[in-house]
Amino acid sequence: MIHPSAVIEAGVKLGNNVRIGPFSYIGAGVEIGDDCVIESHVVIKGPTYIGRGNHFYQFCSIGEACQDKKYNNEPTELHIGDHNIFRESCTVHRGTIQDKGVTIIGSHNLFMAYTHVAHDCVIGSHVIFANNASAAGHVHVGDWAILGGMSGIHQFCHIGAHSFIGGGSIVVKDVPPYVMAHGSHAVPNGINSEGLKRRGFTSEAVLEIKRAYKTLYRQGLTVSEALSQLEAKANELPEIKAFTDFIQNAPRGIIR
Repeated sequence: MIHPSAVIEAGVKLGNNVRIGPFSYIGAGVEIGDDCVIESHVVIKGPTYIGRGNHFYQFCSIGEACQDKKYNNEPTELHIGDHNIFRESCTVHRGTIQDKGVTIIGSHNLFMAYTHVAHDCVIGSHVIFANNASAAGHVHVGDWAILGGMSGIHQFCHIGAHSFIGGGSIVVKDVPPYVMAHGSHAVPNGINSEGLKRRGFTSEAVLEIKRAYKTLYRQGLTVSEALSQLEAKANELPEIKAFTDFIQNAPRGIIR
């Protein structure tokens, strides 16, 4: 179902059962998968590739050119997976040639009203951006992470899987997996134990994650000293290995 007031440029590819509401604009180079819903007054520009079952609410701007001043109208891309929800006035920009040229969003994510995903971001799956949360350019967000309302992530930061960023926080360094962070600038505040339990982590795994967190943050050790102490446990438990691997490869260093 396509409303007669919607504008669909030549070359757009639409899957089966796609609904496009009044006064929406779909630009050339856009591909939209089956069962997607585009409400009224939505703008989607390409090259943008959208999977199936996504829902875009009114006034979303998806696949627009980025705000990086180095951008010179290169044909960069946006890739979106399946079953994501983009609420009112979300903005998502395509990539830049200074990175890999593509912004990537996984599946089953919720982007609440007025959220922003900048150029070259890589967003995993099952992620929540609460109202007005924003990720600057080149940010990576792991699966199941939650960004609280009004939070802001500095460019090039990595947010680990299952982490929780409190509302109003400003993140300027990487946040390891499982960690709760809050403040401006954000500091660690324990682990997201309730979230881990809801996602099926065993009580034993949660206990080991808590112990790893204490080793890193509560024993007065340097990061390298903490990683040395956690090495044996990381070889035994994949949950701890994910924790230590992230820290070893944190491009901006971790919050402390």
